[in-house]
Amino acid sequence: MAARIKVTQIKSVISEKQPQRDTLRSLGLKRIGDQVVRDDTAANRGYVRAVAHLVKVEEIDD
Repeated sequence: MAARIKVTQIKSVISEKQPQRDTLRSLGLKRIGDQVVRDDTAANRGYVRAVAHLVKVEEIDD
């Protein structure tokens, strides 16, 4: 199976620029404490890297 990552929003998007807000929404995160599980792809890693200061990432072994 493909590797997966769990992304948790840990900080608010207040005072962040619109592209970073849009990136969080594209990941499926709406508020602090929300978690999503995504495939570990280059695109998803890029999204996470763009908002690394707002999220926590954990690798999941299936």
